Amino acid sequence: MNRKRRRLSSNWNEIFINSEDTGRRLDNFLRSTLKDLSKNLFYKLIRKGSIRVNKRLVQPSYRLKTCDLLSIPLLTSLKKKEKDKYYPLKTIELISKKILYDDDYILAINKPSGIAVHGGSGLSYGLIEILRLWKKNNPFLELVHRLDRETSGILLVAKKKSVLRSLHEQFRLQIIKKIYFTLVDGLWPSHLKTIAVPLQRSRSRTNSRLVRINPEGKFSKTLFKIQEHFSQATLLKVMPITGRTHQIRVHTQYVGHPIALDKLYGNSKFNNQLIEMGLNRLFLHASSIIFIHPHTNQEICITAPLHEELSKILSFLRSKK
Repeated sequence: MNRKRRRLSSNWNEIFINSEDTGRRLDNFLRSTLKDLSKNLFYKLIRKGSIRVNKRLVQPSYRLKTCDLLSIPLLTSLKKKEKDKYYPLKTIELISKKILYDDDYILAINKPSGIAVHGGSGLSYGLIEILRLWKKNNPFLELVHRLDRETSGILLVAKKKSVLRSLHEQFRLQIIKKIYFTLVDGLWPSHLKTIAVPLQRSRSRTNSRLVRINPEGKFSKTLFKIQEHFSQATLLKVMPITGRTHQIRVHTQYVGHPIALDKLYGNSKFNNQLIEMGLNRLFLHASSIIFIHPHTNQEICITAPLHEELSKILSFLRSKK
């Protein structure tokens, strides 16, 4: 199947592996990504060659590498109502209004909260599949990095493989700088400016989404700066140095100040208070990104304003000071 054809096909989902998943076994990656499939089924798909890496047959124990191309069939067993739920046509219109930057090499989107970046885990389609359908004339569209489904803000998409490799290398060398804004529970102490602890994905099948502090995990580091104190919450400017899964969410929980409406790591009492104020999503927003353009070698800075629902909560909290 040539590249253009796979972009237009609804039968395949192809994912480029980024540095975050480098070194993971293929079967472990599939177990956490394809949660709607049984373990026996995806082992069978690997043996039959239905699941391939770089179009080649591999073993379940294969260790993923950065920029590996993982090809997974979209199975017809997914219910149509689930497809319709997560891929309404109006989503294309919504995404088209969220473009922040667009040239022949890079696309930047202010991703809304609630939209997954790619299909999997029961979702037939994610943001990247929507973009490929919307921009059919682009033969190459791949995610440069990821955002949690609940997180909003800047997401970069590469239009050329050379651009994807360049930006991945910038992430590896920590050249790319990202800034988030988040609202956390309680009064963040002024002396707490850096958190650096090893993180590891949960090994439990029932909680495979969770990430824990573990001495055997991967190094992670985040910088924090207080933006504003409220009576029972703090608005933080966050600068992740590494890019581990759920890094900011786990780091804030680790020091006792979880993010507002974090269903995995949050404080239910604090969450309920914010729900009563009108918040209905995770308060974590990727606000800006700085990188070197792979073609022009110029520094590019892209910013994404807070979404309206987050701004309204901040206005409400300020009125209660």
